[in-house]
Amino acid sequence: MIIKKLLRYILDRLFLRKFDDIKIQKGQLFEKYLDSNLNNINQLEQSFFKVFSQDNEDGVIQYLLKSFNLDNIRFVEVGTQDYSESNTRYLFETKRCEGLIIDPFPNLEKKIEGFLRTWKNKLKIHNNFINSENINEVLKKYSFEKNIDVFSIDIDGIDYWVLDALPPKISKIFIIEYNPFFGPKKKISVPDIKNFERLKYDPTGFCWGASLKALISLMDKKGYTFIGTNRMNVNSFFILKELINKIKIKIPNENNLNKYTDAKISIIKSKGKVISSLSDIGDEIKDLDLFDFDKNKIVKFDQIKDEI
Repeated sequence: MIIKKLLRYILDRLFLRKFDDIKIQKGQLFEKYLDSNLNNINQLEQSFFKVFSQDNEDGVIQYLLKSFNLDNIRFVEVGTQDYSESNTRYLFETKRCEGLIIDPFPNLEKKIEGFLRTWKNKLKIHNNFINSENINEVLKKYSFEKNIDVFSIDIDGIDYWVLDALPPKISKIFIIEYNPFFGPKKKISVPDIKNFERLKYDPTGFCWGASLKALISLMDKKGYTFIGTNRMNVNSFFILKELINKIKIKIPNENNLNKYTDAKISIIKSKGKVISSLSDIGDEIKDLDLFDFDKNKIVKFDQIKDEI
């Protein structure tokens, strides 16, 4: 039995590495397309391509790095799970880079060593929870408190408050998860709860993160321009304002975000069934607390539901 398990483990690792190499080769072919068409890209969608990211973030990141002529990359990714599907893994696999990843996933370092050639670059791992109080301390601990090229955050919770704690212009590029179900108009977020857990806070799965409108407002104050979202409308992209002249894509109208908040995922649950309509769960979430930035206070969902 032990020998059988060992053989399965070895074969799984061999096949997984082979599949990963094929993915990398496809990514490098897409990079050649970008190199040839960089000046012809005027819609962010033209750079969509998936290698190891959740959706098409890999292509967008490569497009921006090439547009900004960045080579030796420094990245931070907060919220990676086991790092097998993440926004910065393709960077680690193919570029000269130095990275910091942050996630409480159990035995993260050991898990990563099972599929990633960690000797290829420098990868620092903070295997613990992050919040608005400790984020800067953690970044400083690993010498990532400045001069970052790519910063990705996806923690299904207090993303807004962690970002709010960061200094301005800490990274050239940001990829930030947002909640499309919060709609295009309201600037709202879950409250700043240190040990926030999405499904414990709200079993329907509706209440996590911040609205796109709230993130755009926050990032504008920190020196960034919103340039679009991924195909699934859950991850947003921001770049430093002084870099905007290096890309030719059309910048979105921040006063009309309907296109970017049309939820492309069905993850809301009610009575054990996956649904996509807020009206079906109105009674279940009416007493949920949300932070309304226009009112600068915590409100109940029932108080603002007609504005979403």
